[in-house]
Amino acid sequence: MALSQEIRTELLKAQKNEITEYHVYTAIAKTLPNEENRRIVQEIGEDEKRHYEIWKGYTGKEVKPNRFKAWFYTTVSKLFGFTFGFKLMELGEEKAQVNYEKIADAIPEAREVIHDESTHENKLLEMLDEESLMYAGSVVLGLNDALVELTGALAGLTLAFRDVQVIALSGLVTGIAASFSMGASEYLSTRSEDTDKNPVKAAVYTFIAYIVTVALLILPYLLLDNKFVCLGIALAVSVTIIAVFNFYLSVAKDQPFAKRFFEMAGLSLGVAALSFLIGFLISNWLGVNI
Repeated sequence: MALSQEIRTELLKAQKNEITEYHVYTAIAKTLPNEENRRIVQEIGEDEKRHYEIWKGYTGKEVKPNRFKAWFYTTVSKLFGFTFGFKLMELGEEKAQVNYEKIADAIPEAREVIHDESTHENKLLEMLDEESLMYAGSVVLGLNDALVELTGALAGLTLAFRDVQVIALSGLVTGIAASFSMGASEYLSTRSEDTDKNPVKAAVYTFIAYIVTVALLILPYLLLDNKFVCLGIALAVSVTIIAVFNFYLSVAKDQPFAKRFFEMAGLSLGVAALSFLIGFLISNWLGVNI
């Protein structure tokens, strides 16, 4: 079949995408301990290779994968979970500027291939079972509580106390105690629920999310001398953590980003502002000047 240069260019782009994804899926499949997950990922990879061969049949040309993309998505999948890595890759490929409509107009049977690829891959991705996503709720609990409670506490302490080290010590003690408390609460809550989640793992996920957040928010007070600069950095870190985690959930679990982000950010910053005011009033009322 004679193809125009424009269609040929689109086919070559599609080939590159397919062979790149094939390398990502096959590389990650080898690292998965769960046999069913490994089978699903291998199947998706073979589909990508098959689609590559179909496009190759029209172009008659071998195309090399994008090595950087293959490395990037493989690394992301290993660091942040394969579900997140795969869905992020699929999200990126949706914007890869391959005009599949033009391809289908020139090659009618391509519509069926494109449809099969989309529906089959989505079904397979939904079948993946990743432990970290099962405990995402526990992580959300730890993050949300730490951000709301500690940003509020730091804002109040910043107005109540003059010494940055005193603020850091008070915040650190509060944060560590609260992290153990939240872990224990999550353990008891999960144990009382009818769920497949392991109560100990749920508690550990909550505790780790809480204590890491505490460390990041307290760090400016341990490194700098100006308490207001420290508070500003802590609030910026808080918003950044909220943005990063909600982006992760929006990709991995197909949840809306903007609504959840503004809800969490508004709650955290609102509590911080209220605590800032309370700290100011209590400090003046008691005459505390530490």
